[in-house]
Amino acid sequence: MNRLSQLTATALLALSGTAAASPPSHWVASWQASPQPVWAGDFLFPTLIPGQLQDQTFRQSARLSLGGPRLRVRLSNAYGTRPLRIGAAGVAAHAGDAPQPLRFDGQPGVVIAPGQDRLSDPLPLRAADRQALQVSVYLPDPTPLQTFHWEGRQTSWIAPGDQHRLPALHGANSTTARLLLSGIEVEAAASARSVVVIGDSITDGATASLDQDQRWTDHLAARLAPEGVAVVNAGISGGRLLRNGMGQSALERFQRDVLDQPGVASVIVLIGINDLSWPGTAFARDETRPTLTELQAGYRELAERAHARGLRILGATLAPFAGALPGTPLDDYYALGKDALRQQLNVWLRTESPFDGVIDLDAALRDPADPSRMAAAYDSGDHLHPSDVGNRAMAEAVDLEVLMGPSTRGVDLLPR
Repeated sequence: MNRLSQLTATALLALSGTAAASPPSHWVASWQASPQPVWAGDFLFPTLIPGQLQDQTFRQSARLSLGGPRLRVRLSNAYGTRPLRIGAAGVAAHAGDAPQPLRFDGQPGVVIAPGQDRLSDPLPLRAADRQALQVSVYLPDPTPLQTFHWEGRQTSWIAPGDQHRLPALHGANSTTARLLLSGIEVEAAASARSVVVIGDSITDGATASLDQDQRWTDHLAARLAPEGVAVVNAGISGGRLLRNGMGQSALERFQRDVLDQPGVASVIVLIGINDLSWPGTAFARDETRPTLTELQAGYRELAERAHARGLRILGATLAPFAGALPGTPLDDYYALGKDALRQQLNVWLRTESPFDGVIDLDAALRDPADPSRMAAAYDSGDHLHPSDVGNRAMAEAVDLEVLMGPSTRGVDLLPR
């Protein structure tokens, strides 16, 4: 047994009292797409989805972190203002397979109330670690689209009629946004746990290669799957710590996207660059930049809430971003004053943060010759988001023993 496995086992024994008291299996979050409200057509970015669906099937791919003998699918109407009727849904183990039907309280369809989500009945579909599933949902009624996940970094398909049981769709159109599907849980061994990474577009994978699972959380998931640990991506592009952006703030969605995830043991927080950079840009012309004290208070609140649940929580320093987003409507995203605040925040994170550990992504990604800039080898080209190589470097900067060490605060780490 390696050192990480020993740490995980020690933590589990401490939490459960005795090994004999642990159940043989439990449900663990293995994939997530954090819901966002669909914005109006005059927003800076297009939604990439139609205004509504009717008598259409939506199919998307979702790569699990951990596999298991059974799974449950979560569908969301988080920001809907009217009931969402799901006519039918199915899951295929591989692209080209005929999907197996999902049930909701034994029924093929379900109505999800506004502001709610719904978990399917367990589906006996054995999936391997890191397996990509195909999830199809049929919407029979006129359905205004009010909840989505904008930055899927995965091609999804909208097809006419009820095609949720067909191996291949006919007459489909593509999008890179996600609809309806917000999470997948798997039945896993009692020792299995999840790490939730809450962040912004850097975690969401904004410039990662399309359809290639090259987000930094994908690389981290590949490192942790052999240890029986899932990595759940709770990134939202345009996300902020203190204020709503292209989704609710991290403070507002922390309960739903982190604390409510089954099997979560550790949290990584990588967010804040939009808080200090949005003010004064086309996103927020009249906003005042937050102070260091306000940002520190936001981080402290996340740490306190995680510790109250007995979760281990790590913070990450903010990577360099000089020259960010050139030639775009956001080419004023970077400024010397913003970078000075970033550096102050990073010093505090390294020396006085309330977290159980710090992942120094600033040190991992910066150019040694110009620390205000990302190293060219890791830069996607927009000087803000890492390339695929940069995403891998981020994942490799995580000390797995620090991430999965036993919590010393709180007691609620039992499976939920």
